[in-house]
Amino acid sequence: MRYLTRLRASLVLIAVLALVVTACSPADDDGAATTTEGSTATTAEAAPDTTEAAPDATTTTGEEPMEPLVFGMILVGPENDRGWSQAHHEAGKYLEEQLGAEMITLDKVNTSDRPDTTVEQVVDDMVAQGAQLVFMTSDDMRDGALAAAAAHPDVPMIWSSGDSAWEEGEAYAGLENLGNSMGRMYYAKMAAGCAAAMASQTGEIAYLGPLINDETRRLVNSAYLGAKHCWTEVLGNDAADLAFEVNWIGFWFNIPGFTLDPTEVANGFFDGGADVVISGIDTTEALVVAGQRSTAGESVWAVPYDFEDACAEAPEVCLGVPYFNWRPHYLEIAKSVQDGTFAADWQWNGPDWGDPTNLSTTAIGWIPGDALSAEANAALNTLFGGLANGSLNLFTGPLNYQDGSEYLADGAEATDHDLWYTKQLLDGIEGASS
Repeated sequence: MRYLTRLRASLVLIAVLALVVTACSPADDDGAATTTEGSTATTAEAAPDTTEAAPDATTTTGEEPMEPLVFGMILVGPENDRGWSQAHHEAGKYLEEQLGAEMITLDKVNTSDRPDTTVEQVVDDMVAQGAQLVFMTSDDMRDGALAAAAAHPDVPMIWSSGDSAWEEGEAYAGLENLGNSMGRMYYAKMAAGCAAAMASQTGEIAYLGPLINDETRRLVNSAYLGAKHCWTEVLGNDAADLAFEVNWIGFWFNIPGFTLDPTEVANGFFDGGADVVISGIDTTEALVVAGQRSTAGESVWAVPYDFEDACAEAPEVCLGVPYFNWRPHYLEIAKSVQDGTFAADWQWNGPDWGDPTNLSTTAIGWIPGDALSAEANAALNTLFGGLANGSLNLFTGPLNYQDGSEYLADGAEATDHDLWYTKQLLDGIEGASS
C-alpha cells in the first residue's frame, strides 16, 4: 500500500516541474532478470582538470575504493508504463547515476504476465547474480517479499508500499532485513480532486480505480475530500450537487480476460455524464480516452497518476498529475547498505513542503497540467498552503463511512493508523468499498 517556505508566490513553480526521463530498458522475454542496458556500473569520468582529477564517485578520499553496489528492482508492471512501475525504474536509474551502482531488473512480475514466476524466485536469481539490496515494488508482492526476506536474512530488502516493518501497524513481521517505503500520496490526491472540481462543468467526477484495498480506498477518499473542499469552499456550490463515482477494474493495470477494460470503463464514465476522470491505475487509459473525446469536440478532462511525465500522453486535457518520486529515499537506503547502517524501518514520506519541485528531496508531488486554469491553480496553491502550515486538514471529523458508521468523530483528526488502514469509502462516494 501503500500532496509549500516557498509556499507564498512560488507555488506556481510546480507547473514547470516535469522532469522527463524516458529512456527505459527492456526485460528479457524469457523472464530472467537482467542488468539495465547502458548501466553505469562504473562512474562517468570526471571533467578534465589542469590540477587534480576529481575522486571517483565510488571512492572516499583516503580510503580503499568501494565496490559498486549491485541491487535488484522487481516491477509489477512494464518498466515504461508512464506510471507506477516507471517511477520506480527511474529511481533505480537514479541510483546508477548517483552511486555508479548496477541495477538488475525484471518487470511485469505478476501472476498474469509471468504465471510461472514468483517473487521469491526472482529474488533468488538476483541474489545469485550478486544483488546486495532488492526492491520489491508492489503491494501485490506481500507474500513473496516476506518469504524472500526470510530466505535471505543477510540481504537488505525493501517492500515498497508495505507495512511489515511498522511496529505499531497491523501486519508487523519483525524481519530485520525487510523495510518499507511509501509516499504520502493522499496530499497529491487531494489536489487531483480539487483540480477536478474546479474544472467540472457538470459536477460529475469519476475515479478509475484499480483493485480494492486500504491504500486505494484511502486515495479515493482523499480525492473526494479535495473535490468536495474546492467545490463548496472555493466555488461556493452545494455539496449535494457534487457527484463522485468510483469503478474498480480489478488490478493495477489492464489484464485482458482478468480485469475490466479501463478504456471501456473510462468511456462509460464520460457517456454517463462525468466530464472529469481521475485515474488511480498505473497506466494512462483515462487520459488517452479524454484526449480522444476532446479531439471529437467534447469538454472533458482527466488526471493521470504515479509518474511525473504522465500528462505527456494528452497534455491538452490533463489537469495535472499526482506522482511518486522514489529517488531520495531509495538513494538513502542504498547508501545505508553501502556504509553498513541499513535499518529495516517503515517510512511514509511526504512532500518537501519547502521545495516541492526538488526531485532530490520530495517523495510525492503534484504537477499542474496544461488544461488547469489560472483560477484552479490559485485554488490549489491555497490548498497546499493550508496543508503545509497545518491550518487545513481535510481528514478532520465528523466523517462517516458509506454504511453510516463513524470514521472520525467531530473535530478528530486522522492518525497515521486511521489513514493507512482505511476500511471503507466515505459517505458521499458512489461505488463499492469491498
